[in-house]
Amino acid sequence: MDNANDKLITATAATIHSSFEDYNEEFSRITQRAPRRFQEREWKLGQRDAVERIDLYDRRVHSCVAGLVGPMGSAIAAQAIWSRVRSEYSRLIADCVDSEFYKTFFNSLTRKVFNTVGVNPEVEYLAPDLEPTLNGSAPPLQTFDVDTGIEAVIRAIIEQFPSADRFRDIDSAIEYVAAEAGEFSGVRHAGCPIRQVEMLVPVFYRATRAFCVGRMSGDGWIAPLVLAFMNTEDGIVVDAVMMHDRDVRSLFGFSRSYFHVDLPAVGAAVRVLSSVMPTKPTGELYTVLGRAKQGKTERYRRMYKHLSDSDDEFVHAEGEKGMVMIAFTLRDYGLIFKVIRDRFEPPKQTTRADVMERYQFVFKHDRVGRLVDAQEYRRLRFPTSRFTGALLEELLSQAAETCRLDGDDLIIEHSYIERKLRPLNLYLDEVDAPEARRAVIDYGQAVKDLARSNVFPGDLLLKNFGVTSTGRVIFYDYDELCLVTDCTFRDLPTARFEEDEMRAEPWFYVGPADVFPEQFANFLGFSPDLRQAFMAEHADLLTADYWRGLKACHEADQLLEVVPYADRSRYTGISTLA
Repeated sequence: MDNANDKLITATAATIHSSFEDYNEEFSRITQRAPRRFQEREWKLGQRDAVERIDLYDRRVHSCVAGLVGPMGSAIAAQAIWSRVRSEYSRLIADCVDSEFYKTFFNSLTRKVFNTVGVNPEVEYLAPDLEPTLNGSAPPLQTFDVDTGIEAVIRAIIEQFPSADRFRDIDSAIEYVAAEAGEFSGVRHAGCPIRQVEMLVPVFYRATRAFCVGRMSGDGWIAPLVLAFMNTEDGIVVDAVMMHDRDVRSLFGFSRSYFHVDLPAVGAAVRVLSSVMPTKPTGELYTVLGRAKQGKTERYRRMYKHLSDSDDEFVHAEGEKGMVMIAFTLRDYGLIFKVIRDRFEPPKQTTRADVMERYQFVFKHDRVGRLVDAQEYRRLRFPTSRFTGALLEELLSQAAETCRLDGDDLIIEHSYIERKLRPLNLYLDEVDAPEARRAVIDYGQAVKDLARSNVFPGDLLLKNFGVTSTGRVIFYDYDELCLVTDCTFRDLPTARFEEDEMRAEPWFYVGPADVFPEQFANFLGFSPDLRQAFMAEHADLLTADYWRGLKACHEADQLLEVVPYADRSRYTGISTLA
């Protein structure tokens, strides 16, 4: 029997190892389509690739578990067998690059097999104390000394870009980027010029842009260097240069879709990115590089380390109480937890399935920097002592389908976890007038950016938007979200009689998909000054014609891009694809 078990354990570990390597190879094959998509301007096919790659992990986990059922038989439910499989699997992956990815895959399998609640140390790899980036792999960097001048370095970087022969006015672009880099070091690090430039060799692709990503340094300082390339009908251009931390953090932000970049060692690349974005959580960097499961693992690791090192409580999140979600947070930690309520009070007519479908839609959609990436977690376990009494009571009474007690622990069967933002309505009350005007204008731009990606927020109330640490306005409440193309944008009918205007309910027919943009500003609660600022920039949002025009573009399958960086970073000034 022991000999039979030995063979089963060896075969099972080998199958799991092979399954993950097959997943990794397919992940790379999809990723490697990105250069062609950029060079051939195959933007719609690139969007399909993005969804296919997101779906790949769960498909491979399901496939692997299904493939183990027959060979393992009843042993698939034996923890002692899986513990020995883990030991054999550890031997197989000991020398693998990004070995933490293999461990995460193994945990995904065991959690599915055993429906694990919390953590099962008998069959899972536990979250490590060390950063997963510290795996010893050398990052794929190309180093340039600046002895011959920064312009020569920039020329070398740009001329090595794929299809460099298709560049438009390459000399002017090189001159511009070199001047910007020189000015940056002169202003920000006076007396300490650029000594070295290091660039990650693989090119980063996302949507309609390609990026060369690296860092530059001098005596005592280091800063990011990111060049953005755009492929127009007239040739490839350098569209932007980014050297400020805030711009690069936004580019790699949690409200962006994932990059397609063929990295030989992801952890090593994350180490480079962390060096120029030290405040960016490691989990978010893994996620934005397309390794969402590893990002979840890293977020989980950091969260539980915080719990073990602190005594702060879970409390209700600041802001107005949600009708669909119970939102809560740790007092001293930058995450928000959301649990779907069992029942929704009128006027909400959505269902739990509808809400989950919308979150899945956001997960796969191009988030254009305006939608929070909410990660889905199942069967979390927390000590009840870490919850305030009011929050615990609400979770158990109003989310009983999701939350239950197990001894001294609270089990949360399903939740979403996302970055904590300051609700926009609260933010506007806290900042000075110029900053409030800036936020209101960016709120309008956020609605426009979402609309250009065929997303209508549904509920435009300020409480459903948040402000990031860099001041960017982001949408995070998805229970009313829908496609622009699913809406019917109507002009508000003119009242026939004075009595019509006094009625509490509309005097005219309103269909289930009807939207009246003229009414938007009436319920936003802007002060007169902020309303004036909003109208000066975004009055078109209050017209049905604006929305009907966007809807027509989407129905005609036109690409309406949203530029992923600020105008201050741009060189060409091109705002749409030629």
